[in-house]
Amino acid sequence: MPDHAFPDQPEDQQHRPERKALVCFAADAETEEALRAGLSEALRQDAEFRRADITRAIAALREMPTPWTLVVDVAGHPQPLAALEDLSQVVEPDVRVLVVGDREDVGFYRQLTRGLGVADYLYKPLTTAMVAENFGPVVTRRRFTAAPVRGGRLLSVTGVRGGVGASTIAANLAWYLANIAHRHSVVLDADLHRGTQALLLSAPAGPGLRNAIEHPDRVDELFVERAAIAAGDRLHLLAAEEALASPLAYAPGAAERLVAMLRRRYNFILADAPFAADGMGRELLDLAQHRILVLEPTLACIRDTLRLLQLEPGPGQANRPLLVLNRAGRKGGLSAGQVTEALKIDPDIVLPDLPKRLEEAATLGQPAAAAGGPFREAIARLARAAGGVGEDAPARKGILARFRR
Repeated sequence: MPDHAFPDQPEDQQHRPERKALVCFAADAETEEALRAGLSEALRQDAEFRRADITRAIAALREMPTPWTLVVDVAGHPQPLAALEDLSQVVEPDVRVLVVGDREDVGFYRQLTRGLGVADYLYKPLTTAMVAENFGPVVTRRRFTAAPVRGGRLLSVTGVRGGVGASTIAANLAWYLANIAHRHSVVLDADLHRGTQALLLSAPAGPGLRNAIEHPDRVDELFVERAAIAAGDRLHLLAAEEALASPLAYAPGAAERLVAMLRRRYNFILADAPFAADGMGRELLDLAQHRILVLEPTLACIRDTLRLLQLEPGPGQANRPLLVLNRAGRKGGLSAGQVTEALKIDPDIVLPDLPKRLEEAATLGQPAAAAGGPFREAIARLARAAGGVGEDAPARKGILARFRR
């Protein structure tokens, strides 16, 4: 996407208070929910959401002041281009228009953005991540400060404290992406001394990861191919089991080099990345396109979640971290309502407390999500929220999908 030189505020916005900063017209509840969540930063401005298709949106806009930014839904309309032409006759020419639809072809995209001057277009089903990364900068009139990342999507999974189940969730999410969503995925275990991904996925650790972080100049596509251990048809693992008395000589920038090579081969990189103030763990948090924070319903986890939410986002992160409440309903723990009250936001994903099932799966080295049930359903929701894939969203083959993984 080109670098839009958006001003902080339209020059005459202060003189046109009747014009709202954002109005969104969504034809269905799922689209409205994704727009609300993905544009949460814009909700601090004067924003309005309405349930309407493009025809009803045009009728409404005839009777109201044109907003500065407008989102319309053309899905299901037999002549979407003609409808957008009609829209142009009822709005002011300086409005920025964002379009949601159901057509997935590059010709339609070009007609919208080049022919009609639409700022951007997304096709359904939408996810929070898609909306935040593509529509967010247009709505908030931010510059696109970094070039779009090419290749696979990096997700960092971080426990707000040790022992909250972040590694288990990372392993199951990777298994789901590889086996259910059919994406080529790799797990990167950033704990080279005591990481558990090799145990959880029944795959051996190896020396490749240590070599990659100590000698990043040696890392290329051939290195990645040899170092990544197969844990399934579409799932690989990069992990180590270094001696506890063996310190690591981490080379600054090594994580960036390794991730760049992994992105060329895999659709998803799942980094099991315990928080660290510097070094590999911190670099992975900054490089990730989406951070996932895992917490339990305890006061200590609430405190540390609030502290981690205060970290500056990385350059490729368009929205806040996803919050995963693990072991919800555990005896003696806080209720979901108390967690929400303390955090001031709802957890994005809630996983039930299933200690027996998860312990058995970990002992056998088999992902618990493979057995189905509520745990797998929660992992499916997490996969969709973090990367736009799920059991109901198979791998897309259209040309636009190449650039929106």
